[in-house]
Amino acid sequence: MLKFTGNLVLSMVILSGLAVACHAAEEGWVPLFDGTSLEGWEKVGKEESVWEVQDGAICGSGEASMLVCTKDSYKNFRYRAEIKISDGGNSGLYFRTTREPSFKDGYEAQIDSTHRDPIRTGSLYGFCHVYQQLVAPDTWFTYELEVRDDVWRGRPMTRIKIAVDGNELYEYLDFAQTFPEGHFAFQQHDPGSKVAIRKVEVLPLGD
Repeated sequence: MLKFTGNLVLSMVILSGLAVACHAAEEGWVPLFDGTSLEGWEKVGKEESVWEVQDGAICGSGEASMLVCTKDSYKNFRYRAEIKISDGGNSGLYFRTTREPSFKDGYEAQIDSTHRDPIRTGSLYGFCHVYQQLVAPDTWFTYELEVRDDVWRGRPMTRIKIAVDGNELYEYLDFAQTFPEGHFAFQQHDPGSKVAIRKVEVLPLGD
C-alpha cells in the first residue's frame, strides 16, 4: 500500500499547479516555422543565396538575401526564436519590416558573435549597440523581443525590449517610431556566414 506524507502531497499539488501555470503561459503563442518546410516563408534577394530546412532548423548560407515570413504583419507582439551563427558569421532578426525588404528596412536585432563587424548579438542595429560577445559561435541561444507602441510622459513612442537566453539586456524607446508595423525576416549577410533558426514563435499583443 502506498502512503503519502503531508509534505509529499503538498509538493505534488504545487508541482501540478506549476504545470498548469506553465501551460497557461504558453497559450496564445503562434508557431511561424513548422520544423520541416519553408511554408509561409519567402526568399528575397540573390538567387545564389540558399535557405533550406536541415535537422528541424531553417539554415541560411551563400549570397546576401532575406527570408521573409509572409503569414501576417505585426505591430505589438512578443517574439522568440532559437538561433545559431557560425564563427565569423553575420545575420539579423528583422521585425516590422516590409514584404520585400532590403537590409535597411525594419528593425534588426543583430546576430553576430565573431564577425568583422564589431556590433554583436543583442544589439538593435543602428539604435543601441552591444560590443561584448554574449554568445559563442556555433552555439544555440534564445532571442526574445517585446515590441509595442506606447506613450511616455505624453510622447508617443515604440518600446522595444531585447533579451538573450532569458536575460533582458535593455529597453529601447524609439520616439521617432521609425518602423510602424510589418513582417518578420531573417538575414543572410554574406557568403562566409551560416545561420540556423528554429522554434520561431510570436505572441500578438493588443493595442
